Amino acid sequence: MNIKNFRLKGAILIEPKTYKDDRGFFSEVYNQDDFSKIIGKKVNFVQDNYSKSKKNVLRGLHYQKNPKAQGKLIKVVSGEIFDVIVDIRKSSKTFKCWEGIELSSESNKQIWIPEGFAHGFLALTDLAEVVYKVTEYYSPEYECSIRYDDPKLNIDWPKKSNYFLSEKDKDAGFLEENNLFE
Repeated sequence: MNIKNFRLKGAILIEPKTYKDDRGFFSEVYNQDDFSKIIGKKVNFVQDNYSKSKKNVLRGLHYQKNPKAQGKLIKVVSGEIFDVIVDIRKSSKTFKCWEGIELSSESNKQIWIPEGFAHGFLALTDLAEVVYKVTEYYSPEYECSIRYDDPKLNIDWPKKSNYFLSEKDKDAGFLEENNLFE
């Protein structure tokens, strides 16, 4: 298993070992003991989510505020996405910084996003299917969204226009209008 720490402290790129042969491949997607060692603590995943998006669908930037903040383990099972994480912890040295990475079913890479980050992605292929584990149940009353095009974040999305957004994401507030983490 290969591990890469992002410059945004706590976020980790995980590349599980993949065993390929003429039949296809096998990969262990999640192992609680190994994952706990990688992130330095044991987490309790309580919900698995699955999304299917057409090309140019942009989802995010989403997070849940305390006390229902979520850590997320993201994996693409079909297609390719541009995945973005934003540090929204006011006390962090990388507050308001973002990182983006292409994830695909071919690369088999996963991202661990701890509490205190906003998350979003853009579907780059005709169809992109994403599964992710979360450490807290979905709670609409704690759900928050930040505009994907907030000029204070200046995220460099790969495609510059013609995104398909949900009404919630169209109506999202800017970073400074949101309830952020201390």
